[in-house]
Amino acid sequence: MTTTDGADRRVVVVVVPAVGTWAPPGRDPEAWRLAMAEDTYEVIAALDRVDVAVAVAGDDHAVAEMRALTWPGTPTYAVDPDRPVLHAVELAGPAAAVVAVSHDVPDLPGLLIGKLFRALSNADVAVTPAEDGSLAAVGIKLPVADWLADLAPTFDTPLELLEARKPRRHAVAIGPGWHRLRSNADLARLDPGLEGWDATRSILRHS
Repeated sequence: MTTTDGADRRVVVVVVPAVGTWAPPGRDPEAWRLAMAEDTYEVIAALDRVDVAVAVAGDDHAVAEMRALTWPGTPTYAVDPDRPVLHAVELAGPAAAVVAVSHDVPDLPGLLIGKLFRALSNADVAVTPAEDGSLAAVGIKLPVADWLADLAPTFDTPLELLEARKPRRHAVAIGPGWHRLRSNADLARLDPGLEGWDATRSILRHS
């Protein structure tokens, strides 16, 4: 990972909820949450020319859990559960742009993150839409545009709302879609033949 400063710095933040709310049948929601978050972090940590951080919408205990799963030196901090994306972006430090990634995309191709950064050269916000109508990743150009600060988008913000609120034609960029793991039906999207998502794979193999 290469670190740059100020206007050239790009940051990717994995945003993790404080507790697990769903898991495949017979699996523990907390173990599932941490496994997906670990794998999503590993995808991001392998990217070149970006700084990586982890934001947890929880207390010090939840932050410590995630810090134990990251490489030494990875910034890991708590964010407001009511505005996790914007708070994560604000705490990422001086940067040209920040991409916030939902924790439940353990098989996300890293190239999709690069597409968001490229789109932010012209847009205020760039998103990777998820197949269930939510957002898998949200990229924001800094400083945050006033209309985005007012909207405070999350991963559950409908794309239609972003489009309705944008102040100009190219303020919102839409990248290629992906899937989040939020239900049993989503598990069919995982490709067992692809490398990666080892922690998630382990949970699925063992009840």
